[in-house]
Amino acid sequence: MLGKNEDFSKQREKMVRQLRRRSIKDERVLKVMGEIPRERFVLEVDLRYAYADGPLAIDSGQTISQPYMVAAMTECLELTEGDKVLEIGTGSGYQTAILAKLAREVYTIERHRGLSAKALDVLGELGIENVFATVGDGTLGLPDYGPYDGIIVTAGAPDYPAPLKEQLANGGRLVAPLGDANFQTLKVLKKCDAVYSERNVCSCKFVKLIGEYGWN
Repeated sequence: MLGKNEDFSKQREKMVRQLRRRSIKDERVLKVMGEIPRERFVLEVDLRYAYADGPLAIDSGQTISQPYMVAAMTECLELTEGDKVLEIGTGSGYQTAILAKLAREVYTIERHRGLSAKALDVLGELGIENVFATVGDGTLGLPDYGPYDGIIVTAGAPDYPAPLKEQLANGGRLVAPLGDANFQTLKVLKKCDAVYSERNVCSCKFVKLIGEYGWN
């Protein structure tokens, strides 16, 4: 039976090759995804599927997104080393870890206290220290620490939460899956001098974004 201390390096290499075939082009994103141990963020029972290209269940009825979706959303943010990022939905902490390796600071919000604590434990064990986590309604964002160069929403919403648009820096990107409860489209919203432009990336399916500016 596989354990979290097993060597998963070959599985990571295979995952990165698959991401390349699926048109992920950002070399910084690919490099980091080849380094972060995804197996540390999944449930023990799912270790054999840690690098399969599909979502997996985690605690509190949430999921860890499939590797392709993590890579695609991260690539859409177009992060640089000096950027400040806001993540809505810490979840397992895997996406958080990817962001933390690509940006200067990551602020992350999770509504489930247990998930947040567990994610922080794993991030700490991996030596990732540029993450600032809080528990609360992610649809409200964290205005005290904004504006943000990138905002990523890791749950499906009916529309962009208005507070998140307001907390986006000039030139910043907001990446979110928007649609109904069963089907969403991954979208990228870019802000330029108070003017917003939008593009569609791909179809997707996420758990609901719960909060004042999401689903009740």
